[in-house]
Amino acid sequence: MKNLVIVESPSKSKTIAKYLGKDYTVVSSKGHIRDLAIKGKGGLGVDIENGFTPTYEVSDDKKDVVRDLKKQAKDADMIYLATDPDREGEAISWHLAEELGLSEDAVDRVTFHEITKSAVTEAFGRPRTIDMDLVHSQETRRILDRIIGFKLSKLLNTKIRSKSAGRVQSVALKLIVEREKEIQAFKPKEYWTLDALFEKDGIEFTARLDKIAGKKANLHNAAEAQAAYDACQGPFTASSVKASKRRRQPKPPFTTSTLQQEASTKLSMNAKRTMSVAQRLYEGIDIGSGQEGLITYMRTDSTRLAAGFVNDAKKVIADRYGSAYNGRYVVTNDAGAQDAHEAIRPTSLANTPEGIKQYLTSEQYRLYKMIYARALASLMSAAVYDAVSLTMSNHEYDFAASGSTLAFDGYLKVYGAYETGKDVVLPVITEGEQLDAKELTKAQHFTEPPARYTEARLIKALEEEGIGRPSTYAMIIDTIQARDYVELKPAAEGSRTKVFFPTEQGTLTTEKLDQFFSGIINVKYTAEMESKLDDIASGKENETVVLQNFYERFSPMLDEAYAGMEKIKPEEVGEDCPDCGKPLVYRQGRFGKFISCSDFPACKYTRKITDPAKPEPVMTDKLCPKCGKPLLQRVSRYKTTFLGCSGFPSCRYMEDNNGNEIVPKKKTAAKAKTPAKTKRTAGKKA
Repeated sequence: MKNLVIVESPSKSKTIAKYLGKDYTVVSSKGHIRDLAIKGKGGLGVDIENGFTPTYEVSDDKKDVVRDLKKQAKDADMIYLATDPDREGEAISWHLAEELGLSEDAVDRVTFHEITKSAVTEAFGRPRTIDMDLVHSQETRRILDRIIGFKLSKLLNTKIRSKSAGRVQSVALKLIVEREKEIQAFKPKEYWTLDALFEKDGIEFTARLDKIAGKKANLHNAAEAQAAYDACQGPFTASSVKASKRRRQPKPPFTTSTLQQEASTKLSMNAKRTMSVAQRLYEGIDIGSGQEGLITYMRTDSTRLAAGFVNDAKKVIADRYGSAYNGRYVVTNDAGAQDAHEAIRPTSLANTPEGIKQYLTSEQYRLYKMIYARALASLMSAAVYDAVSLTMSNHEYDFAASGSTLAFDGYLKVYGAYETGKDVVLPVITEGEQLDAKELTKAQHFTEPPARYTEARLIKALEEEGIGRPSTYAMIIDTIQARDYVELKPAAEGSRTKVFFPTEQGTLTTEKLDQFFSGIINVKYTAEMESKLDDIASGKENETVVLQNFYERFSPMLDEAYAGMEKIKPEEVGEDCPDCGKPLVYRQGRFGKFISCSDFPACKYTRKITDPAKPEPVMTDKLCPKCGKPLLQRVSRYKTTFLGCSGFPSCRYMEDNNGNEIVPKKKTAAKAKTPAKTKRTAGKKA
């Protein structure tokens, strides 16, 4: 029997082929092969008036891929669709089935949550039909995003020259803009603190004024601080000394969101990079014995771990660290978690980070090491601290101090490198004991505005508010930066922490969306829509009804916005068009800002915006060997000089300062590439 297996990733296909053997040919679709067409009414690829019927077409860059897949499918006895185990993967499988003409009842869908030999062979032993509820959920999301994206983007581009809008990206932008407005409107309030420095047995410690006459101490100004300072002269008495054991519980294993947050704060890896590296670890890396998937599927919102892994981990923990380090297995999923997949964990604890370090890049090693440590630590015992709470009193003024020392490291034995905190040692003090303060210090402070969003804080906010899905966070953050709606900059001069600042265009975009689309571009509605999509995936909601209800709400808002949103005129350059005499204006195009005639399209004059810092080309007496025109000395973006034909772009000849022709890398690669078709075992479904 000839078996054809189709996955979406080339690197994934290599790993799976290794496990299935010579009777299976594993090929890749290289992601989605089809998308909504950009044609028909409004260029949506969706017939709104006829039940939101979508029209799909094979993407231009996938036509050769589809043609090749069809050829291989003709002679296959069995075709398996083994794309990722989520809605996106289910949709890719459905599109493949549609293009290859496979039956809707075909039992050809295979899913696995880790790419290991046992998981893959087990999955191929129990194929199923394509889950159309999952497909409809993904399709509904795509249609929603297409309608909002196309219609809102066109409106905003026409009216205020914003590049795009989106169902989820615009809400993420709204969070950043609203936080900035909170910060700008914030009025700091003055408050004071009073600290007492003590010393005993060579150990210094500080206690802070906590209560006055049994009530929370609030010093609002210098006069109140001075009154407290004056009243606290003389010896202090230890009025309360309480010793306790404090337990610090391990965190659960990683979900997509928590992995992105922790990688951002601990490894300085942004969400996009984190997901890219995690994808590679999931799909498989050659660790000396061939390709092997090192982690489970990285798109998940569950903290659940497989029973087999839990049992293996408990044995490893006991063997490496002792039975006292074994903890309780607890699943702490959020209420909205889909729990379709396990948490992110290593596929095998035998693949220790140090043991396979030589096969990994620096980024792969650091991320894998953290995933490995987090999964193992989540099953370990709590760290235990000896804690002391101390109250030093002077008349009716109570000063509080606390100390803690690590008594048992527990899960910190494995995950301590990623946790913060250090011992705070207090001397041995008994109740009633008196000490004189070495120093009393009063200090003025002002309340701080809410912090701007770091990437990690923004991801946390999106998850808490139910906006989008963790697998989309990296794309959302990437999009709002690419659209020039936000900038990721240092929080303060010299700070290593980067935070999001909205640009003027980002703020304007949010304000206009608030004015005309507050009913759908808001946190609550976006979260409700995510719940609706979940309900479609579980068969509880009808996709057409969800789309109809949305459009009946959206369409009147769009009409009102076209009628009421003021169109912003382009900024004038301050000089007239050399062709027609009308004012020149700045416009935004695909490749950035440029200068154009205000009478466009009647007058089509345009020119680039010259950079005053960039030196002008210098004419040389050397002639182009291809067309005979003079060569110009130019400066590249890498600040190196070269000679280029003055007839550019008609003639693209270039040479270096030694007279050698410069051939662009793309051109070199095109010459070296020879068309070659790999012969594979192909087949047709029985």
